[in-house]
Amino acid sequence: MIKEKTNSPIHLRPRFSIDLEVSHELMINKFKNVLKDSGCVFPSKFVDGHIIIDVPKKDEHFWSPQLNIEIVEVAENTSILKGLFGPKPQVWTLFMFIHFVVGLAFMIFGVMLYVKWSLDESFVLPLMMVIFLPLLWILLYFLGRIGKSTGHNQMDDLHDLMTNIIEN
Repeated sequence: MIKEKTNSPIHLRPRFSIDLEVSHELMINKFKNVLKDSGCVFPSKFVDGHIIIDVPKKDEHFWSPQLNIEIVEVAENTSILKGLFGPKPQVWTLFMFIHFVVGLAFMIFGVMLYVKWSLDESFVLPLMMVIFLPLLWILLYFLGRIGKSTGHNQMDDLHDLMTNIIEN
């Protein structure tokens, strides 16, 4: 039975860790044997103790998740599997760039609002933007949540694959 430690479900990129009673090399080899098999439909990449598993190409869409696994050696026959579900790097970078632009615009319009208010000039546009941009930020958060729920079944598939590999 696998005992999984997870973070709060509110996170857009859920993390988990699993204590394993297996060596680091043996666990990586188990993943390689299953994922490199010709019958496996899940594309994957291996770099040292790091494994990236994607959903099958035929099922892929904009919100498709990716499972990043890192297997860390603790002792000779124990290791920790650390997992992270998240969007593809391109989607994550796009969202982070939009968040950065919205945050920067909020600061700029906040300064404009203060300057125009101090000079007794019309400050309608900066005030509207200072009100609108946090609403846009909230909308972006909920879009991310919708994207996460859209890819939830695929997250379950990736998690089931990982669990089957560990248990067999």
